[in-house]
Amino acid sequence: MVTYQDEWKLAHEDPHGFWAQQARSLHWDKAWTRSYDAQRGPLGAWFADGEMNTCFNALDRHVADGRADQRALIYDSPLAGKHRSYTYRELRDQVARVAGMLRANGVEQGDRVVIYMPMVPEAVMAMLACARIGAVHSVVFGGFAAAELAKRIDDAKPTLIISASCGLEPGKIIAYKPLLNKALELAHWPVTRCIIVQRVELEASLHPVRDRSWDQELLAAEAAPCVPVLASAPLYILYTSGTTGLPKGVVRDHGGHAVALEYSMRAVYDAAPGDVFWAASDVGWVVGHSYIVYGPLIRGCTSILYEGKPVGTPDAGAFWRVVHEHQVNILFTAPTAIRAIKKVDPQGRLLAEYPRSSLRSLFLAGERSDPDTVAWAQTHLGIPVIDHWWQTELGWPAAATPLGLGGFTPKVGSAGRPMPGFQFKALADDGAELPAGEVGNLVLQQPLPPGTLTTLWNNEAGLQASYLQQHPGYYLSGDAGVIDDEGYVWFLSRTDDVINVAGHRLSTGSIEEIVSGHPAVAECAVFGVADALKGQVPLALVVLKDGAEIATPELEKDLVARTRADLGAVACLRQVGVVKRLPKTRSGKVLRKTLRQLADGEQPPAPATIDDPAILDELEIVLSQLGYVRSDVEREAG
Repeated sequence: MVTYQDEWKLAHEDPHGFWAQQARSLHWDKAWTRSYDAQRGPLGAWFADGEMNTCFNALDRHVADGRADQRALIYDSPLAGKHRSYTYRELRDQVARVAGMLRANGVEQGDRVVIYMPMVPEAVMAMLACARIGAVHSVVFGGFAAAELAKRIDDAKPTLIISASCGLEPGKIIAYKPLLNKALELAHWPVTRCIIVQRVELEASLHPVRDRSWDQELLAAEAAPCVPVLASAPLYILYTSGTTGLPKGVVRDHGGHAVALEYSMRAVYDAAPGDVFWAASDVGWVVGHSYIVYGPLIRGCTSILYEGKPVGTPDAGAFWRVVHEHQVNILFTAPTAIRAIKKVDPQGRLLAEYPRSSLRSLFLAGERSDPDTVAWAQTHLGIPVIDHWWQTELGWPAAATPLGLGGFTPKVGSAGRPMPGFQFKALADDGAELPAGEVGNLVLQQPLPPGTLTTLWNNEAGLQASYLQQHPGYYLSGDAGVIDDEGYVWFLSRTDDVINVAGHRLSTGSIEEIVSGHPAVAECAVFGVADALKGQVPLALVVLKDGAEIATPELEKDLVARTRADLGAVACLRQVGVVKRLPKTRSGKVLRKTLRQLADGEQPPAPATIDDPAILDELEIVLSQLGYVRSDVEREAG
């Protein structure tokens, strides 16, 4: 078996040859002449003049190779009360008809299609159908605010929008059609055709000229074949938040993307064809693109599409029920999900109701995995729990413990080592490389491997400014962290979450790790607040575990002592606030910048990605009780 060290060395010393070898596991309609072309744009291009089709590699190839009757996709919705599965043959045939439906509605190769959908099979089919005919999909998280959807419509300029009448949340129905209608009113780009999936939970009124019913259009559609496209052609645009308030459209190509995902399924996740792979995310996020839709299907696995929550649908045993019923082999979720389960079921009693002998590994990503959460999962599941790190822009894991390469001993709190093709460095603000163990700006040396972003949609200047300009020759991750003397990478926080306490650079993530280890704490957020003497000091907000009984003064005393013992007096944690919940994005990331702005009296608008804007009013009350949320005049007065 090839070891991690062997494979990383090969990818580092001969990246062109290494990735060409990985690419040969896929079907190509026309071979590339150069595996990497450094002259194509700021980031170069992989397999640029080769031709292939992503949908063919995800579906048709497996039908031809004997997997026609294997399950490709399992839809499990406790919210809708439905289970449905599709074999590779069934999914291929349905996607081919959806592709024909797109063509009948004016979509051609290179056209953009915005997909504004809940977690239903039609969303997956629409994505694959776009890939089948060479159209470019742009998935927007279902239920996203109308103004934000309008921005994405204006940037992508779609020929067609595919949406649904509604999405489902525990105890409520989210009407999508009014949001879509409002977005179309706000957008400057004219959209003349929308296709709507009518759900039985809430039927939408359709515009008589612009809107069409998915079911009716599909009934009249003819199957469309796969179209060979250039490997360098855009497969999708996925928008991520920009600092200017305008979304950044991350572009992924066909060829490099397919190569990287097939490789990562094998090398990182140790997934074999026929395995059941469950990424408990949403198709609106990059995890859903890479590891609900494309990665598992390209690898020949069975993928789970789950429309539910880790708790509340109906209880904290929901994940374990899915694992048991569908014999899941590999589970990938965010640490937030495990923390939510742990908060409600700290003793893991619900685990006993569902045998989980099929489950081999649990992967965590999307935010830092605190040691307490990792330890809880390891104790109760008895399987490897692997933290790993990547971003929307990168598309697949850049740091991990690769189970498919024999792995190595993970270090709790570290995201692992660089995956083959990635090379990390920690740099000071002036670009100087820092020695092992020092906190710096984590960057990736160029060229980046296949599967990473190729550009920002119609915004090369934004690509340069956001990622390439600050440290020439490197991709700026935006994260602060440490590389230790064994090459393990430790992501501590976003660079704007590194606070300066009396001249000392301090990562809020290191304090969060200590705070979250307290037996009464379910989750926490630590952020810097303005201080007249020290510049900034850390403030901690914590959510207690269900049933935890501890007075706030006693908890504060414990956490201050713990932090001082581990980090020293410079940490300066003196205040702790207890809250019912933390502000998060819909993908589960804590909005620390918003907390910092609230505490400093800036009254920030609710971020477009926040899961519940009402939480900001609750937090302002708690922060006021702690002596924050001061006006500018009050701060100047000291």
